[in-house]
Amino acid sequence: MLLRASLLSLLALAGPAVHAADDDKPPAYEPREHYTKYEYRIPVRDGRKLFTAVYVPKDQSRHYPFLMVRTPYGCGPYGVDRGGVQHLAPSEDFLKAGYIFVCQDVRGRNQSEGEFIEMTPHKPVKKTPADVDESSDTHDSVQWLLDHVAGHNGRVGLWGISYPGFYTSASIIDSHPAIKAASPQAPVTDLFKGDDSYHGGAFMLAANFGFYTGFKPQATPVLPPKQWPQFDWGTLDGYEFYLQQGNLDALSARMAKEGGANRYFDEQLAHPVYDEFWQSRAITPHLKNIHAAVLTVGGWFDAEDLAGPLATYRAIGRQSPATDNRLVMGPWVHGGWVGAPGRQLGRVQFQQPTAEQFQKDVLLPFFEQYLRDVQPKAPIARATVFETGTNVWRRYDAWPPREAKARTLYFAPGGRLSFTPPAATQPEFDSWVSDPNKPVPFVAYASLDVPQEYMVSDQRFAATRPDVLTFRSDVLEDDVTVAGPVVARLFASTSGTDADWVVKLIDVYPPELEDEAAKKRKPRTEDVEPQEAPLGGYQQLVRGDPLRGRYRHSLEKPEAMVPGQVEELRVALQDVNHSFRRGHRIMVQVQSSWFPLIDRNPQTFVPIRSAKPQDFQAATQKLYRWQGQASGLELKVVEAR
Repeated sequence: MLLRASLLSLLALAGPAVHAADDDKPPAYEPREHYTKYEYRIPVRDGRKLFTAVYVPKDQSRHYPFLMVRTPYGCGPYGVDRGGVQHLAPSEDFLKAGYIFVCQDVRGRNQSEGEFIEMTPHKPVKKTPADVDESSDTHDSVQWLLDHVAGHNGRVGLWGISYPGFYTSASIIDSHPAIKAASPQAPVTDLFKGDDSYHGGAFMLAANFGFYTGFKPQATPVLPPKQWPQFDWGTLDGYEFYLQQGNLDALSARMAKEGGANRYFDEQLAHPVYDEFWQSRAITPHLKNIHAAVLTVGGWFDAEDLAGPLATYRAIGRQSPATDNRLVMGPWVHGGWVGAPGRQLGRVQFQQPTAEQFQKDVLLPFFEQYLRDVQPKAPIARATVFETGTNVWRRYDAWPPREAKARTLYFAPGGRLSFTPPAATQPEFDSWVSDPNKPVPFVAYASLDVPQEYMVSDQRFAATRPDVLTFRSDVLEDDVTVAGPVVARLFASTSGTDADWVVKLIDVYPPELEDEAAKKRKPRTEDVEPQEAPLGGYQQLVRGDPLRGRYRHSLEKPEAMVPGQVEELRVALQDVNHSFRRGHRIMVQVQSSWFPLIDRNPQTFVPIRSAKPQDFQAATQKLYRWQGQASGLELKVVEAR
């Protein structure tokens, strides 16, 4: 699973290119020639020691800033004679610019002492040396580095992707004065509220189970195993695997049977509501008293941590208004802005190396400005966001952009979408039967994990199912650019006592459209493999998310739905910055399962983790669309430029 993906695996591709194929080209940059590695065990205030690898430039003619990452995934390979610094640099340009690169195993993981707690709760008041959290561990470590590592300029930058992004955010609260710049990237932020663990109260099944088959408790200090154990799935089809297991308790037992019980996974299941367990781990309420400049980075197609960057940016803006607070959102998957050019995702093209542009034009200039007083060639905008559809970078002074106006896209008779409110004065509705024993898949092919491309995958397979409602607009005469939050406002009922409400926003390409690759492709004379279909009629997922009905009023106190009772439901789909082009159509699909991306809802109000076969019952869902109950999507639309 990609959830909170290992920083080292994400960044391994960020190293220098292979040697030049031709002697006329300059030799590739070799980090070992320019950096010396040291290893330390840094004592923090409660007496624990945290393993820290430090790479210092060999050129001692000038002083360098620190660039630090803190991670639960390991700073290996361990040993001063092993490993290269390139996995700690966002790009080769950072290596050439010269930094003192620092990697630290967080407490309780790998070579660091102490107890590891997932998403360490922040302690605003620290009365004794035993009151520790990620902010205090970073503060103590930074002071130790300043005191014991020579050749620095007294400034520290922090960065990290995914779980290390959380540690970046947590480390800048009441931050050490030497920390001048921080970039939390795809930061895990609030696990229950739309982040890695739960979306709208629905458990993110495939991503979490896949992740925890490999991420397990450790007795520290410990070296990583020479070979990681492989989970025996017994199939290549995740849909089949999860359906056969039955319920979440059975999955926990299967994980324990394969590689030992994993309390981290079991904790996910033990807390199906937004209780103190989750609330104490949410970092957003504590993002205050931040003195470093902050550049939060995320990807529009991040299947794990799309919510985190947006929540982090907004929380800092509210609670630490004096902080230099900036946001970047690109057309990327989880960590896709490092180690790859960022030109496309699946079939969807972005027409330019978006990741390389970000690295050169935004990220390096940001750290250079605050750690070395090097002014960027062009000022970094408050919000640098990529607009998909038109495939252009937009620079705004706020996110969402101030010029975006609220609009509602209504569901209409005959499966139509319209910006015109419904005319019917008597109740009208569409209905479908949802069977949890035959759930709607989230991709049209077999997969054990969560494929990165699912975030833009073709939805035609779902549009043909009788348990998926499909609404589409007329062919657009002008571009419609949606910039900001998307919320589905549904007036709906179920014949059961619980139901999931999954809403997907989709861009439908013109039927005659053909991609350039297809035009150049010669007809096949042999049936060796299927040809890739042209993009004509492609139904690109732009955004989708669920709401579990029992949480319609509160994530803390679930309530059964009343059979047949129409209620207003609000399904938050997260922000987008997408332009539906002239000649395209806007589509919305509504369904009650999305498997195994999310776990199955039995559609009866029972504890889902232990639901029995007889609890999984078919139900009839109704979606109303008339003047008194006008279901639709609430959007922010930027008028034609």
